[in-house]
Amino acid sequence: MTKLTHRLAGYLETLARTLRRYGRDDGKVLVLGGVRSGKSRHAERIVAHHTHLVYVAPGLPPSDDDPEWAARVAAHKARRPRHWTTVETTDLATLLRTATSPLLIDCLGTWVSRVLDEVGAWAGKPGWERRLDDRLEDFLAAWTQARVPVVAVSNEVGSGVVPATSSGRLFRDVLGALNNRVSAESDRSLLVVAGRVLELP
Repeated sequence: MTKLTHRLAGYLETLARTLRRYGRDDGKVLVLGGVRSGKSRHAERIVAHHTHLVYVAPGLPPSDDDPEWAARVAAHKARRPRHWTTVETTDLATLLRTATSPLLIDCLGTWVSRVLDEVGAWAGKPGWERRLDDRLEDFLAAWTQARVPVVAVSNEVGSGVVPATSSGRLFRDVLGALNNRVSAESDRSLLVVAGRVLELP
């Protein structure tokens, strides 16, 4: 009986993994990758079947002061289907809690950069660590509680060299720790390398 129980449990776990991987209800998915790895394109393919979708852009809006960034934003916009709704916000927690349509968040790296600025980390303002922790914990709680399919794109920052500046190291450490916790609370975690997708166990 014990062998049968173990075998049945193994079958059920395999079935659950298959449903998570191929089911249309995507649950919570984290898509990691380096710069120009194809992570955003893959995330867009994951959610392409949804009739209604909210594309969440938490990065800096385009500006004439930074034409290179403006060009990147324009390229992303041009790829999106017309029926997607775009929301530009850094309040990801509220959006996750109130969403009634599937979400695609692209990306957590740009969000972390803006949050570090908003809490005063770059300027070293007193209390920024506590404010940062509050923002991150609020987001993580909302991610866990989300009741709609949600895909988040994020930069994989653990494979490169140690940044030469303290601000670069801070960004890497905060985003790396956030990726770790988001992955732990996700149904699937994927790593995109040179356009190839690896399913993380």
